[in-house]
Amino acid sequence: MQYLRRMPASSATDRSPCILALDQGTTSSRAILFDRLGQVCGTAQQEFAQIFPRPGWVEHRPQDLWQSQLAVARQVLAEQGVEPSSLAGIGITNQRETTLLWDRRTSEPVGPAIVWQDRRTASRCEQLLADGHADLIRDTTGLVIDAYFSATKLAWLLDHVPGARERAQRGELAFGTVDTWLLWQLTGGRVHATDPGNASRTLLFNIHTLSWDPALLDLFGIPASVLPAVMPSSGVMGHTDVALLGASLPIAGVAGDQQAATFGQACHRPGMAKNTYGTGCFMLMNTGDQAAVSRHRLLSTVGWTAAGRAATYCLEGSVFMAGATVQWLRDGLQIIERSADVEALAASVEDTGDVYLVPAFAGLGAPHWDGHARAALLGMTRGTGRAHVARAALEAIALQSAEVFAAMEADAGMPVDQLRVDGGASANNLLMQLQADVLGVPVVRPRVTETTALGAAYLAGLATGVWRDVDEIAALWQVDRVFEPAWSGDRRQAKRERWRQAVERAGHWARD
Repeated sequence: MQYLRRMPASSATDRSPCILALDQGTTSSRAILFDRLGQVCGTAQQEFAQIFPRPGWVEHRPQDLWQSQLAVARQVLAEQGVEPSSLAGIGITNQRETTLLWDRRTSEPVGPAIVWQDRRTASRCEQLLADGHADLIRDTTGLVIDAYFSATKLAWLLDHVPGARERAQRGELAFGTVDTWLLWQLTGGRVHATDPGNASRTLLFNIHTLSWDPALLDLFGIPASVLPAVMPSSGVMGHTDVALLGASLPIAGVAGDQQAATFGQACHRPGMAKNTYGTGCFMLMNTGDQAAVSRHRLLSTVGWTAAGRAATYCLEGSVFMAGATVQWLRDGLQIIERSADVEALAASVEDTGDVYLVPAFAGLGAPHWDGHARAALLGMTRGTGRAHVARAALEAIALQSAEVFAAMEADAGMPVDQLRVDGGASANNLLMQLQADVLGVPVVRPRVTETTALGAAYLAGLATGVWRDVDEIAALWQVDRVFEPAWSGDRRQAKRERWRQAVERAGHWARD
C-alpha cells in the first residue's frame, strides 16, 4: 500500500474567494466552504429524520431538508467568519430521484418527500415492464424502469394526495427533485429549475435532446405544468434572497450528488471512473459526449453541462445500501455504537466464516434491478459472532460494487485500470482494501474526499470565474492513499461466485 501525507485544512480567509457548497444528502444536510485550491476551509452538518411509514416506504419532511440546509449554511459562514458578500457563489448538490411536490403560491409541500430508496411503486413499474415500455424508456432516458426513479413517485403523489392532480393541471403545483426544492427556497420562489443531470434521473427526460419528453409525460400521466425549467449545470440559475444569508449570491452550479462527485474527482476524460460510498454506492464512468448504450443493465445518464458546450455523459451503476448497511448494524442490530466502530470490529476476525450479508433492504440496484429482493444473512453457524456479521457487511459493500465494476468494464469494452473513491465510508481502510482485493485493480483515495460538495463548488466556480477550465481543476486533484489488490485471482473468483449464490437466494422475496 502507498501512503501519502495529509495536509492540514486551510482557513476560510487564506485563499479567497470561497465557494459555498450546499450538500443535501439522504441523512443529513451539509455546508462546506472551499477555497480556490479546492481545499475545505469550513464545514457544518445537521442530520434530519428518516421516516418509514410502511415496509419499503421511505420519506422525508420537505421542510426538514430546507431548514437543515439553511441552518448549516448560516452556521459555517458564522463559524469561519466569512462575510456572505465575499463569496464567489453557491453550488448545490443533492440526493437524486427524491421527489417533492409543492404549492407555487405558498411554497408549502402538498405531501412528503418520497425518497429515492422508496419501493411503494415497484408494482407499477412491473406493470410498465409487462406492458412493453422498457425499450422506450431505455432508448429515451438511458434508464431502466424502476421505482428508484422519480416519475412513478410523482404520479403516486398526484394520485394519492387529495386534489393534487386537479391542482397540478391548473398550474398550481410545482414538482422538483431536491435541487429544485432548494433552488426554489433559496431564491424566494423566483426560480423553478433543475439541471440536465438531475432531470435525467426522473424517467421523464430525453437525454439526447436534453428536454422533457412528451411521450413519457403521457405514459406516466404527468402534466407538463409541474415541471421545472432545465438550465446548465455550470451557470448562474438565480440569486439568493438577501434575507436568507445576508447577500444576493449567484447560485451557479447544480448537480446531483453522483455527477458532482465524478466532476469533483476530476474524472473529466472518457474512461475515468469513480465510486462514492455514501448511503448507497454509486459508480460512474465518463463516456464523453456520447450516451453509451449499456448491455449489462447499467444506466446512461447526463453527467453535466455548461453553456455553449456539449453535454458530458456517464455510465452508472447504483448500489442502494452501503453506508446504510453499517447504519443498520448500529441502529437495527445494535452491534456497534458508532458507524466508525465497524472497521475495528470487522478486522478482529480474519474472514467472515463463509457468512454473507446481502443488504437488499430496499431491493437490489444494478445490475439486478430486483425491487422485490430483500436482505438476507446466510451461512451462519453457532460459531458466528457479531464480528463476522460486521465483516460480511463490509464485504457486501465491496462485492456489490465489484458487480457494477465488471458490468462497466464489459460495456466499455476495455479494462479500467483504477477506481477513484470518495464518500464517508472511503475513510474505512479495511473496506477500501477489501474493495481492491475483490476488484483486482488499485483503489485510489484522494486527499479531499468531500468530492460531492467539491464538484458542486467547481461547477459554480467555473461559472463565476474562480477557475478557468477543467484542466486547472484537474491539476488540484491529489492522492491520499492507494490500496493495491492483495488477493490471488482464484481467491477473488471464488469469493465473487459465492456472492452470486447468496444474491440468488435473496432475490424476488417480497410480496406486495
